[in-house]
Amino acid sequence: FERALKESRDGRVVVETFVKGNDYRVLVIGGRMAAIAERQPAHVIGDGEHTVRELVEITNLDPRRGIGHEKVLTRITIDANSGQLVRAQGFGFDDVPPEGERILLVSTGNMSTGGISIDRTWEAHEDNVEIAEEAARVVGLDVAGIDFLAPDITLPVRETGGAIVEVNAAPGFRMHTHPTEGEPQYVAKPVIDSLFPQGTPSRIPIVAVTGSNGKTTTTRMIAHIFRGLGRKIGMTSTDGVYIDERLVKRVDASGPRSAQMVLQNPRVDMAIFEVARGGILREGLGYGRNDVGVVLNVTGDHLGLREVDTLEQLAAVKRVVVEAVPKSGWAVLNADDPLVLEMRRHTGGQVILFSMKEKHEFVDRWIRRGRKAIVLEHGPLGELMVLKEGRRSSPIAYVHMLPATFDGRARMMVQNAMAAAAAAHAAGAHLHDIRQGLRSFTTSIYQAPGRLNVFEMEGVKVILDYAHNAAGLETLGEFVDRLASDGARSERPGDASRDANLIVGVVATAGDRRDEDMRKLGRVAARYFNIVIVREDRNPRGRKPGETAELVVEGVREAINEGHARAGTVEIVLDEMEASRKALDRARPGDVVVLCVDYATEVYKELEKRRGSATPSAMGAAESGVIEAVGGDADLIDLSGIRR
Repeated sequence: FERALKESRDGRVVVETFVKGNDYRVLVIGGRMAAIAERQPAHVIGDGEHTVRELVEITNLDPRRGIGHEKVLTRITIDANSGQLVRAQGFGFDDVPPEGERILLVSTGNMSTGGISIDRTWEAHEDNVEIAEEAARVVGLDVAGIDFLAPDITLPVRETGGAIVEVNAAPGFRMHTHPTEGEPQYVAKPVIDSLFPQGTPSRIPIVAVTGSNGKTTTTRMIAHIFRGLGRKIGMTSTDGVYIDERLVKRVDASGPRSAQMVLQNPRVDMAIFEVARGGILREGLGYGRNDVGVVLNVTGDHLGLREVDTLEQLAAVKRVVVEAVPKSGWAVLNADDPLVLEMRRHTGGQVILFSMKEKHEFVDRWIRRGRKAIVLEHGPLGELMVLKEGRRSSPIAYVHMLPATFDGRARMMVQNAMAAAAAAHAAGAHLHDIRQGLRSFTTSIYQAPGRLNVFEMEGVKVILDYAHNAAGLETLGEFVDRLASDGARSERPGDASRDANLIVGVVATAGDRRDEDMRKLGRVAARYFNIVIVREDRNPRGRKPGETAELVVEGVREAINEGHARAGTVEIVLDEMEASRKALDRARPGDVVVLCVDYATEVYKELEKRRGSATPSAMGAAESGVIEAVGGDADLIDLSGIRR
């Protein structure tokens, strides 16, 4: 005490009880003892031949020993402290201890300083176990490492003496999982069991949407329906990652890493994923199964990439979403696409079909067998979306009452709405909630940026869209024809409704597509637009600047020469914004300008600048946050620069 008082700076000395005994670690998980290990400090045993230093080197040759936490045991290091301890035992590092002599090198039994462990889980006295469990409860730890000093853990410490000297909030496991002597204890299992007790929900519903065209809009529609039910939605799409309506990452997020980002967020109670072909080929889905898998269509986009050369091969890739549906889940399939319809044979779950055809023999038989399908029924009031199952028929909504369909003229939006309704029904939404969701979903720049956003600007109708392949441009062209063709308005939704002078189109496709696909896009553009302006993506994807545009122009000229074209002129303006400005400059009152762009919100800002305040024809409530360009593709581009 006198020596301690002399060393004290402020004259105070802490007096503790000296506890003699062995060092035991009791691991308590969820209030129950999971493992017990006796920890022995780093030491060597004399053999009568080698020095202490040599014995340390021999001990470190054990393949189980490594640097730090590299392996299950840590290499022993000798330093001034260990030298002092060895001298206290009557030896030096270069002395040869007699055979059987135990030389301590460290005073504590920590594994990180070269100590070893001996499993004592099934040897401890029940009183000692009870004391350790109570200590963990008092401190309030779910996982605790109780450090016991006791002469013998097999005897009650109340009789032999002993004490708890420390309670660790983050105990190491390796002394239990990889003891130097004794039986390993698999302590990870009780930790996981305590985090996810038997019978408690450990998964959230997952809806996955794939296809060649319409994925983003359908994903947004489904998310909109369930947000109306109060769900905390995690959504991925080509626009980015959304958590509870908030954009948290602005990338093309239709791959597995983005899906995992959503699933790791504890706020999310339902996930809705847009799933792209590229991510599936590169890394899979990013999760084990989806409760609902939606396949919209399979068209020739992306052929020739990653050894996928036929539509059948492409369908096999997209079929992964259907194969990931469990027995308790649903596959939602487009019955109008034979390749998609065939996928019904590859799911373990149930199937809901959707079809826009007035007469579809297979769907009719499907319904008569008591299975579910969403179809369109034609009546005096227009097209009615109906859920059918056997003799039961449940109306969902009139198509012309859904803002996103533009009175039924946007047939691709009708199809997207049918798929979204089927997916929402499969995921447990009531028909009333589905109806309300579809009626309140619009193709505004806020709810669906770059997806059929329609504006009026000084007598010119401007359409922003993402169509980037022949099939997508075909459906967009049909919509433009219905919206702006000559002739008086018909009473039937979907017919021509407006006179137009010229239709100006800005088109582009990705540089990694086949030459024939680029020409095909040009031929489609020539059929629907009077003036065609061809631009290029910012990322040429392996082609020289202008090469992709030239191939599209070839297609336009082929259609003009064959006499199957509306187009009279075609020109190349590589930059997206410059091409958009040129198209807007060419337009006069009564014209229609179609801008197929990647960065829709940048173009939208240009529209605002031109007229002061652009108002979409179907403007919905803005989502929170400032609208900025939806570009960038950190989760989209792989090392070869190929886009999903």
